Parts: sequence; C-alpha cells; structure tokens
Amino acid sequence: MNVAVRPLKTKKAADPADLLAWYDRHRRVLPWRARGGKKADPYAVWLSEIMLQQTTVKTVGPYYAKFLAKWPTVDSMADSPLDDVLRNWAGLGYYARARNLHACAKAVVERHGGIFPDSIEALRALPGIGEYTAAAVGSIAFDLPAVPVDGNVERVVTRLYAVEESMPAAKPEIRRLANALLPPQRSGDFAQAFMDLGATICTPKKPACSLCPWNEPCVARARGDQETFPRKAPKREGKQRYGAAFVALRADGCVLLRQRPEKGLLGSMTEVPGSDWAHDFDLPTALAAAPLKAKWRKLAGEVTHVFTHFPLALTVYVAELPRGTKAPKGARWAERAGLADEALPTVMRKVLAHALD
Repeated sequence: MNVAVRPLKTKKAADPADLLAWYDRHRRVLPWRARGGKKADPYAVWLSEIMLQQTTVKTVGPYYAKFLAKWPTVDSMADSPLDDVLRNWAGLGYYARARNLHACAKAVVERHGGIFPDSIEALRALPGIGEYTAAAVGSIAFDLPAVPVDGNVERVVTRLYAVEESMPAAKPEIRRLANALLPPQRSGDFAQAFMDLGATICTPKKPACSLCPWNEPCVARARGDQETFPRKAPKREGKQRYGAAFVALRADGCVLLRQRPEKGLLGSMTEVPGSDWAHDFDLPTALAAAPLKAKWRKLAGEVTHVFTHFPLALTVYVAELPRGTKAPKGARWAERAGLADEALPTVMRKVLAHALD
C-alpha cells in the first residue's frame, strides 16, 4: 500500500550566496580547475568535462594529465589521427566520447580558428557537446548564465526540494529548479560549487548534512529521507549476450587484429576477430566466424564483461600459425610486444589476457 508523504516547507529558502560562501572556503583542488581569481581555460574545461561523463574524478585524473601532455592545445589534438586519440583513451570506456572529442577538436579549429566559441548555442553546435557540456564549458570558462546539471546536481536538487518524480522523467523539473537558483554573478563558480557540494557533502550514501550550507532549506533532510533521493524507476536488466573471439598467434610473435566499424558499440576501436554478439549465439557453429582456416583450440572458461545495456560472455579460441601467414582482408598482424599501445577496449584486453597468460 502506498502512503502519500505530506510535503514539508522549510523556514528558509535556499540562498545561492550561502553555497558560494561555502565554495570559497572548501572548493576542491582539481587539475583542470582554475585557481581562485584566475580565468579558466576553455580547452581544459572541455577536455575534463568530456572525460568526466560517466567516469569518476579519481579515474579521470591520470588520463587528463596524459592527454594534456600529449595534446596541450585543441589544434594539436585536431592534427592527431583518430586512432592515436582512441589508443590513449583505451580503458576509460564509453568510446564514443573519444571519437566525439577528436571530431570536436577538428570542428573548433575548422569553424572557429582554434578558439572555443563563447555562446551556449555555438558550443551546442559542436560534435559531442550536448546540453550539459555546453552549460559546463559556457558557465565555467565564459561565466555564461547556465547551470550544468550532472548527477551531483540532480542529487542535491531532488533532496533540496524533495522531488518525488522518478528519474529520468524528473530531469526537466530538476533543470528548472537548478536554473532558478542561478545568481546574477559568478555563474562558473556557482556551477562548480553545485558539483562540489554533491561530490563531497550531499553524497549518495550518508550525506554530511550538518556540514551543508543548504542544511536548513533542505526538505528531504527535514523529513529524514535524504538517501532515498533521487527517486529511481526500476532498472531494466539487459539480456545476456554471447559470442566467440579468435586469437590468432603467428610464429613471429604477432597477433591478428582488426578495427571495429566506425558506428556502433566500441566504434573504431581495435579488436581480435570474432563473431557477432547475440542472445541466441550458437556455440557449435562458432568456427564459421573464424577469420582464417587453422587448428582452433577452444579455451576453458569464458571471458565476461558488462556493458551499460547488457552483459557479455565470450568463448575464446586460439590458433598458432606459421611465419608469413597473410592477414585476411580487413585485418592486420600486430606485434605482441606492442599490444599495450593498441586501441583495445577493456573486453578485448580481457580476451588477450585469457589467451596469452
């Protein structure tokens, strides 16, 4: 039986000035964040925001440093081959971001002379920049009046106002409430303060409400059910998929690789040849997908990996081939010693580890 929860009204409204005062004292030191009083670098903001999508600050740190050292400007990234960007992105996941990163760099150079545009509309017209990223770059780099609503901001807002609607249907209302809090000045600091509050105080579990600058106006805290926000609709589990992967080893120490199609999952990444991934994969016919004729040996066990929308289990086959064996069309031989530098997604590194270790 569902029991309606009587909405509460707090005595004090949320004041943006309180959040900014808290931020001035407790702002996080992040490698891509400009120090107080310094102007933010749009390139650094954009690079970090693309990397931080669906990824933690701790994970992003080393990748950000590596990318900035290799490509210190948007022009240098635009001049680099896509495969080089994908290779350095490997392990960070959600590889469409890397393709969009490269496409956006080229667009900034070609359309704007290597200078990021300073309007939300122009930012949104760039590849890979949606509503959130445009608001983040616009507010943080150019102090435009916009609030980037990420997971941290969603959590703060749904608790602050006790938004009962489930995600993702609640997103428009959350954006409306967040934008209503925007102060007339310091848009960039306000955006980062919102993010920091969610990341350090208004955390998913055991939020430190006593330290929050919006403790008093928070409706969920007054009700005592903070950890139940944001409300989430039941998650639909993706259906299990299966497939086969073929690790061909040549006598000279080379491994057969190929590039995945540009469009779709893991687009343009490098892989060992394999079958399609299907719910009804027929293992007895797996060898029909082998890249060349050889004495294929099926390894014990499976390689498992979980993507955002489905879990995957791969049966791995290994074959040894003589020197001089030519690669089939669409594939190439790569030296085993150089596999670490290939643009291999995590699932393919798992396959190779299973076959080669």
